[in-house]
Amino acid sequence: MKILVDADACPKNALQICMELGRKYTVPVWTVASFNHNIVSDHHVVVGDGSQEADIKVLYLTEDKDVIVTQDWGLAAMVLGKKASCISPVGRIFTNDNIEFLLEEREVKAKLRRSGGRTKGPNKRTVQEDTRFYRCLEEILTNAVGLQE
Repeated sequence: MKILVDADACPKNALQICMELGRKYTVPVWTVASFNHNIVSDHHVVVGDGSQEADIKVLYLTEDKDVIVTQDWGLAAMVLGKKASCISPVGRIFTNDNIEFLLEEREVKAKLRRSGGRTKGPNKRTVQEDTRFYRCLEEILTNAVGLQE
């Protein structure tokens, strides 16, 4: 089991939380990012700067029981298919029950943008998001480590 972070767009606070909880639960943390990012990690994988290279590498490295941290709903859907847990850096836990709705929402927004419309970008990261991410990731790790014992 490992924590695998799609680090191209992962906020620094979320990455630090992954490192902290990885140490606490003795779970290795792997990061994947393009060469454009300066990531310090014991297990860092550098990929090119193509639009989906980090996502493809994360998917390739994912095994069942891993915990994937990503903002990408499409990647989340694929890693769920590999029996991995998946969480966003703001603490949204992706499940087989909610991923279909999220993918439909993503398609509606993409359609709006293609027709010239605009969608709102993310807000500035808050302390509440850090707290929620910490709590949710710790819950996933507690349950996963408990199952291994």
